[in-house]
Amino acid sequence: MPVFLLNEDIFFPPVYLARNDGLLAVGGDLSKKRLIQAYKLGIFPWFSEGDPLLWWSPDPRLVMFLDEFKPSRSLRQVIKRCIFTVTFDKDFCGVINNCAAERLGKPDGTWLTEEMIRAYIGLHKSGYAHSVECWQEGELSGGLYGVAIGKMFFGESMFTKVSNASKTAFAFLVEKLIELEFHLIDCQVRTEHLVSMGAREITGEEFQAILKAAVKPPLKSIWQ
Repeated sequence: MPVFLLNEDIFFPPVYLARNDGLLAVGGDLSKKRLIQAYKLGIFPWFSEGDPLLWWSPDPRLVMFLDEFKPSRSLRQVIKRCIFTVTFDKDFCGVINNCAAERLGKPDGTWLTEEMIRAYIGLHKSGYAHSVECWQEGELSGGLYGVAIGKMFFGESMFTKVSNASKTAFAFLVEKLIELEFHLIDCQVRTEHLVSMGAREITGEEFQAILKAAVKPPLKSIWQ
């Protein structure tokens, strides 16, 4: 399959034209309008420092159906003991910057470039991107962030400084999304960490059907 070159128009090719590895298009920008359009179509940006802007729509797709979340016994004990104080949208900037910092020392580096960080902070200020924070003794110990459109949550990244902090944030996110009657969490690509908590792969066709139902207007989610 060819990789499509984007221009200044807010347009994406059909996701079924993505390559086998999920790469669909290159170029464009990270404007709020383009990002919202991408997520509505099941497309997300993912690229490293110095690379062109790459857009992906993998098939199969890793998702977490909320009623299939499986916290481990040790995680349930951590939550029961209230080891962390959990908040929502209290420190989005702190979360996304820690997510970027956690990846810097790893061989494949980070996709959270300064451009990406600015773009998602902009989405947060517009009410689309959200964070979950875990605090311990007043210090940010772990958390995650993602994008919410309609009744779909698109998970982006998580970090942890203290054992079980990011897992606790994920557990509280699942609880919140169940309360808000969301459909599922898009986890994008397979990781054994997420699979161990109950995430599983579905076909791109299945994902698109769920997505179409979930992102019907109003697009900006209720986040209380």
